Amino acid sequence: MKMHGLGNDFVVVDARLRSVPLSSALIRAVADRHCGVGFDQLVVIGTGNGESDAHMVFYNADGSTSQACGNASRCVARYVMDETGRDSLRLTTARGTLEARDAGGGMTSVNMGAPLLRWNQIPLSREMDTLHLPIEGDPVATSMGNPHCTFFVEDAENTPLETFGPDHEHHPFFPERTNVQVAHIVGPDHIRMRVWERGVGVTLASGSSSCATTVAAARRGLTGRKVRVDLDGGQLDIDWREDGVWMTGATAHVFSGTLTGAFVDDNA
Repeated sequence: MKMHGLGNDFVVVDARLRSVPLSSALIRAVADRHCGVGFDQLVVIGTGNGESDAHMVFYNADGSTSQACGNASRCVARYVMDETGRDSLRLTTARGTLEARDAGGGMTSVNMGAPLLRWNQIPLSREMDTLHLPIEGDPVATSMGNPHCTFFVEDAENTPLETFGPDHEHHPFFPERTNVQVAHIVGPDHIRMRVWERGVGVTLASGSSSCATTVAAARRGLTGRKVRVDLDGGQLDIDWREDGVWMTGATAHVFSGTLTGAFVDDNA
């Protein structure tokens, strides 16, 4: 299936009935927007573990794996809720178990869990203050199951993300690379944010980045813990509660299809 959340787009493979072998080469071929399908992340849905309704595995466009993807989690949650007629689910990922709920009006909410804030949880290469990294621009480091580096700037629109993003994705402080956000504060409950995703590039939206940016802004005292995040592709509502960071927004199922045997064989 091709799905997206605010333009943050995914290929979703339902592997609950049979296994689907995916090599890194095949993932990269499917990710190609000219010769494949195109996606920011590929998601494989597997069977649950008895306490969950489904399991998710995430891959970036370069074939690498990711432990978390917020918008993809909302897309899968909406798909499974529509399939089962239920209004709440439990989904597992490499990070742990996520709760998902129908928020009404076509909106889907997912609890991305508690943010990880210690240097060795993100992880960083050495001990340092995650609220003020010793990098020009004074960014904040956060993990939502994947690493994030958030810069608060005067105007996110005018930051050259195409060069700023990769320069910081590979910063030596981040041994697993990092997602990079540039954000400016519109108001105490309103953030404008743009994102460079590790292994992908500039994306129209990112759920985990929106959660990380909200956490970073609240820790800095720039906003409260419940904010609207405006992204290039649309709006997400983020609420950092005691039980985790909840993210709410729209999803879309664009089409369902089949890769040809020749395409799979040529890119195995």
